[in-house]
Amino acid sequence: MVITNKDVIQSYLITAARYDFNVHEQRILFRLVEMCQNQLLGQKLDSNFRIDRTLFGDYSVTMPVSAFLKDEEDKNHALVKDAMRRLRNKTIELEDDKVWKLIGIIEKPVFDKRGFVQFDIQPEIFDAILNFSKGYRKYELKTAMSFDTVYAMRFYELFSEKTGSIAYSIDKLKIMFNIEKKYKLTSDFTRYVVDAAKKELDQKAPFSFTYEVNSRTGKKVISLMFHIYKIAKNRDETLEQNELQKQIALSWDLDKMVIDYLQQNYMFNKEGIRNNLETFKEADKILDLMLFLSKKKRKANDAPNPQGYIIKALKGQIADKKAKGEKLTEKIVPSDPPVDANMQKRVLKSMAKIGKI
Repeated sequence: MVITNKDVIQSYLITAARYDFNVHEQRILFRLVEMCQNQLLGQKLDSNFRIDRTLFGDYSVTMPVSAFLKDEEDKNHALVKDAMRRLRNKTIELEDDKVWKLIGIIEKPVFDKRGFVQFDIQPEIFDAILNFSKGYRKYELKTAMSFDTVYAMRFYELFSEKTGSIAYSIDKLKIMFNIEKKYKLTSDFTRYVVDAAKKELDQKAPFSFTYEVNSRTGKKVISLMFHIYKIAKNRDETLEQNELQKQIALSWDLDKMVIDYLQQNYMFNKEGIRNNLETFKEADKILDLMLFLSKKKRKANDAPNPQGYIIKALKGQIADKKAKGEKLTEKIVPSDPPVDANMQKRVLKSMAKIGKI
């Protein structure tokens, strides 16, 4: 499967969680993060990717086997099945300021010989992937999938979106990577973990690092100081351009009242609006967007994911217009009697303030 490159947002709870995966297991996690993010935003990859809620409250995930492979030339299905087996027998430790949890990664893995895999994940895993309260990391999916060593993958997650210098104790890194019993000598840890990761990042990632000893106890190295730097030639130019476009003021593309309404009533933040900006802009060409949003508000509030609900509803309206062959550049204007658009907006704004819509 050709991997469509994109910037993926990953919860820091997952980034810093304690687990020891091989490369194929880590790729499954990358794809799972991608799917959960699209589920949150109401976006779809294609018909081969699905997340369904089971009767028991778990999430049933379906993906093509090729989604876990490095590229189209990678045909090693045995490694994918082995990764599924290993993930079934593993747990992940999640910890924040309040609780510590030990959760199975996946349940009920199935390998369909027609080229699909299916497995269940518990709600805690789904929620942890989308829990950004402790921060997040953003990385390029295609780059993450391209690494050959799991340590490059982990450092790539850990340092994405970071700048300047950051110190990590060797013990903390070993705990996160679940390798406390390995590499007892610091020289072995730096050689087989840190240096190996740096080598791949230098070659493939839009950033890498140098490092030095940060602290010692006697002769024993306690922590390392990492200095992160960008590698512009390794950054996907298309993603970089998209990122720059997202930084342009939203008010250039959408009415401020629409932006305020999305934030106040659908709990979108500015990043969420930017991620779906094309959908909002396209819908604004064919709909009275404020009126549509207000009419859908009650149903959206009853939906498990109000943001995903409204995005799906808008895309449905756009698809209907396209199917009918109607021009998307012409907004629908009410006929007899005519409606003063500015008056309508003022009324809707007033109603929103007093909670009527």
